[in-house]
Amino acid sequence: MQTVTTAVKNSMASSSWIRKMFEKGLELKREFGEEAVCDFSLGNPDVPPPAATCAARKRIADEAVRPLGLGYCPNAGIPDVREAMARHLSVQQETPVQGKDVVMTVGAAGALVSFFRSVIEPGDEVVTPAPYFVEYGAYAGHFGGVLKAVPSIPPTFAPDVRAIAAAITPKTRAIILNSPNNPTGAIYDEETLRQIADLVENVNANRTRPLFLLFDEPYRAFAYDGAKVPAALPLTKFACVAGSFSKTLSLAGERIGYFLVHPEMPDGDTLVAAVALSTRTLGFVNAPVIGQRLAAALVDETVDLDIYLRRRNLMAEVLSSAGIEFEMPKGAFYFFAKSPVPDDAEFVQALLEENILVVPGRGFGFAGYIRLSCSVDEKIIRRSADGFKRAVERLK
Repeated sequence: MQTVTTAVKNSMASSSWIRKMFEKGLELKREFGEEAVCDFSLGNPDVPPPAATCAARKRIADEAVRPLGLGYCPNAGIPDVREAMARHLSVQQETPVQGKDVVMTVGAAGALVSFFRSVIEPGDEVVTPAPYFVEYGAYAGHFGGVLKAVPSIPPTFAPDVRAIAAAITPKTRAIILNSPNNPTGAIYDEETLRQIADLVENVNANRTRPLFLLFDEPYRAFAYDGAKVPAALPLTKFACVAGSFSKTLSLAGERIGYFLVHPEMPDGDTLVAAVALSTRTLGFVNAPVIGQRLAAALVDETVDLDIYLRRRNLMAEVLSSAGIEFEMPKGAFYFFAKSPVPDDAEFVQALLEENILVVPGRGFGFAGYIRLSCSVDEKIIRRSADGFKRAVERLK
């Protein structure tokens, strides 16, 4: 007796490596204790929210007791929150936008799913550089979309523009770019992005159903050593942006994000309306009201990014000391380090024997590497140093 669809059954069988390792970490912590396990598997932001969060939360609590203070709101979001987001995004994206160009969503994930629901027909393709956030395939696949991963160029993991161009077919509906990137920490430079945007413009010159350039930007604020994350909207009028406050404000559990459409996109108002409708019909209904109010109050704040910078630098020391090769991440809070043996799963197992949890690169569509999250305390990073060395020596 089959209780679920074949597609969901297959997804369950190939469940995300990130979650598998996270669950393995819980098992090890129960067996050996918290202090014995070094868990770098999950990008769960642990840095406290900005100090202004406390006062903002109290104001929202006082307002919530009025009639309908926590009631339904428009599917696209609370109007004054959308306007506040537009003011912020106009600066960030170096392009004037209005509240009508923004939909408040249930995290960046909700933005992506609602977008794909709005634009994907069965058989449409979504192109993305690999390695990539593994859920992209499921987000597009829910509606019959097919993810086409195009290998990036190690060791910097810059997108291969020629390969992306070769991957575009009449069925290609979107190119999705994640910069700063999970899992590599790469920040795509403006020239590379401009070349990809030019591809999009050239393709759309002969299309009635446009090819979208979709930017997934939950890590936009995480840029180090003077690196700059280029604005997306000036690149092409076919640009859309999905973002969230899960990482920048450490509000991951609040599930609040946004979807932004270029104000000059042909028929862009229809796309905004479609994403708002999809937010409702997918069962989200509207983004969480408290989360929307918090995001509006804190939109120009960030967590203490220096904490992540110190962790990044310490993690680099630990990996270097163990003889593990890596490209220093310019953004986000991950390392995508090269496995000392071709089989990344073998390296993951060797680290597990040291009670160190990481995610194999194959979980992100790029074998031969491992991903480590730096959303952990510095004492855990330090504690892992000897275990990394032992695992590498054992494999040698």
